[in-house]
Formats: sequence, structure tokens, C-alpha cells
Amino acid sequence: TIPANSENETEASPLEKLEHSLHIPVSYAIMPIFALANTNITFKSGMVDGLFSNFGYGIVLGLILGKLIGINLFSFIAIKLKISSLPDRSRWIHMAGAGLLAGIGFTMSIFIALLSFKDSQELQDSAKFAILTASILAGSLGYLLLKNTAKNDNSI
Repeated sequence: TIPANSENETEASPLEKLEHSLHIPVSYAIMPIFALANTNITFKSGMVDGLFSNFGYGIVLGLILGKLIGINLFSFIAIKLKISSLPDRSRWIHMAGAGLLAGIGFTMSIFIALLSFKDSQELQDSAKFAILTASILAGSLGYLLLKNTAKNDNSI
């Protein structure tokens, strides 16, 4: 077994050291591989072409802009109706970042695509690739927006 407590209080325990050493490989390699494997995406020639069609554009823009606009619009309405308020020290740019990060989730989108295009394997494959692309773009854009906002915002 790995000891959960260290011998002195100022030093991390062996268990904490192990946890911290595993964080980066698990977060940036194992989890993405697990998520990708469970999407059941098989990469085929022509998938990229489907991304650059009205079909692909619709999926990518719907997942990125749809989440961004939806979250911000309904948050704005809730705040104007005095149902809610922005969290302390946050601004609308932070809500935009949250809206972009919401576009990361792809499991439900893939499930809906499989139901919607059950008669066409080609459309299912194109939809899966567009959803995966949108998730990567949404996560990257949300991260960059929030990182740059935090860098330029001394109040947080």
C-alpha cells in the first residue's frame, strides 16, 4: 500500500506525490484516448471533406455558437428578470468563456446524430467527425478566452 500521510506536515505524502505525478498523463493522454475510443469514430477518407460542407458547418457552428449564444442569452434574461445575478467578480466575458467550454461535450451530440442519421453510415461518420472537431475547437477557444481574460484582469 501507499502511505496516505507523510512523516512531517510540510511535505506531501507519498500518495499525494503519486496523485500529482499521474495528473498530467491521465488528463492529457489517458482521458482523451478513452473519450475518443468510446465515440466509436472510425477515421475514413473523405471525412474531412464532409466537414467542409454545409452539413459539417451546421454542426460545428451549432455546437460552438449555439452553446455560446444560448448560455449567454438565457443568463442575460435571468439577470434582467432578477432571477439570478452574475457571480461576484465575474463579467460577461467569463460567461462567454463558459458558453464556449459548454461546447466540449460530445456524447449526447453523437447519440442524437446516430438517431438522426440511422439510415446513412456516411452521414453518421461525417456528423461524428464534425462533432469531435467542434468539441476540440470549443474547448480551445474557451480556454484561450478565459486564459487571456485572467491574464488581463487583475481583479480576479
